[in-house]
Amino acid sequence: MKFEHKLSSHTPHTPHTLPFHITLRSKKMAQILFVRGRVVTVFKTLGTLLLLLIVFPVSLTFVLASLLWNLINTPFQKKVTPAKNAKNILLTGAKMTKALQLARSFHAAGHRVFLVESHKYWLSGHRFSNAVEGFYTVPAPQKDPEGYCQALLDIVKKENIDVFIPVSSPVSSYYSSLAKPLLAPHCEVLHFDADITEMLDNKYSFCQKARALGLSAPKVFLITDRQQILDFDFLADGSKYILKSISYDSVTRLDLTKFPFEGMESYLKKLPISKEKPWVMQEFIKGQEYCTHSTVRKGKIRLHCCSKSSAFQVNYEQVDNPKIYAWVEHFVKELNLSGQISFDFIQTEDGSVYPIECNPRTHTAITMFYNHPGLANAYLKDGESKNDRPIAPLENSLPTYWTYHELWRLTGIKSWGELVGWVNKIRKGTDAIFQLSDPLPFLAVHYWQIPLLLLNNMRQLKGWVKIDFNIGKLVEVGGD
Repeated sequence: MKFEHKLSSHTPHTPHTLPFHITLRSKKMAQILFVRGRVVTVFKTLGTLLLLLIVFPVSLTFVLASLLWNLINTPFQKKVTPAKNAKNILLTGAKMTKALQLARSFHAAGHRVFLVESHKYWLSGHRFSNAVEGFYTVPAPQKDPEGYCQALLDIVKKENIDVFIPVSSPVSSYYSSLAKPLLAPHCEVLHFDADITEMLDNKYSFCQKARALGLSAPKVFLITDRQQILDFDFLADGSKYILKSISYDSVTRLDLTKFPFEGMESYLKKLPISKEKPWVMQEFIKGQEYCTHSTVRKGKIRLHCCSKSSAFQVNYEQVDNPKIYAWVEHFVKELNLSGQISFDFIQTEDGSVYPIECNPRTHTAITMFYNHPGLANAYLKDGESKNDRPIAPLENSLPTYWTYHELWRLTGIKSWGELVGWVNKIRKGTDAIFQLSDPLPFLAVHYWQIPLLLLNNMRQLKGWVKIDFNIGKLVEVGGD
């Protein structure tokens, strides 16, 4: 809003002091916008709950039909028998589909699975899976690191856990590494040490490390002050760049504004760049984007998958990309890594591959292994073999998607061609949460977990950006 004001010669002021009535008007406007924002949040939440309610009868019918089918076929179904060396597995990240997928895969191989989440997500719908032996909540690691580590240790001791596998959110990866020394005397921890996790998760140090290993990587600059960008000689450099927060930010990570451009100074003022909250300016590389997940032990890839990236990363279909695989193989071998590691790559028109991000944690692309019987062995030490090749999704595995994400996309379709493409995607793929033999998580995530999170935000008059069904949370400013 533009304020017009003529100062008289009798109006006392300094260059840093606004006249009183302008200050008052600004405060009133801020209050109006604040109230309006809260009203919009309430109506947005109620509208979303209404849409979920409209689809509820269809989802309920599918789940009840599945339960009835399982009941009828119980005498004919093959029962899961304990593995020869059955393990007690502890997985974090219970709110996320990738944790459910690992739980199902370990359960199908005859192991006992326990899920863990922070107290905020006690409502995880995956706790109702028949693949889950037990469910626990622990303190949020970023708020209470010591409490988080101690709670994990208590669970490990109580349930005689053999293997701890963090299925981390971006925020909790580092804290799971901090827990490793505490848990290691009692169970195996398939996760990186804290210094490795910190290096991999840092978009600047990761690219620097890749270059030091002789691998391709985009140009990258550490930014601790906005002035560094304004002083940068983009003309002499000749490249376009994008800004990324080093610490995870669920909202700004979706911003791919390319630098330089007119009006940079006013744009940069909105970004929380500082020495305490550094960013990176990374070279923008044009090409096809891919995402990968690899489970590695002692520098050897045991499991690997690769998919073309999609909008919001909620569609996965296995593709074989030898150049990306070779890059990952070289990287993990040189660092002798043991854990789970994911990458985002760009492949240019000439076939060159560049990593644009590394995440030292499970990738949701793991859902492509939904029908693979060898996943558990790929994760476990007992499953290692000198001659084993890394496993990949089966040739007959279908692309994975999330039905409720796709229903939301359906509302944005504007042409017949887009509709046909959408129908083919649904017809040729499979929902990542729904499983005929284990249908309750599908109902619980969409009609227990998400609605309760929405209602809690509405109760607090707290805004949110979107719903991420695949990671089971509301994306919100300052969220986890």
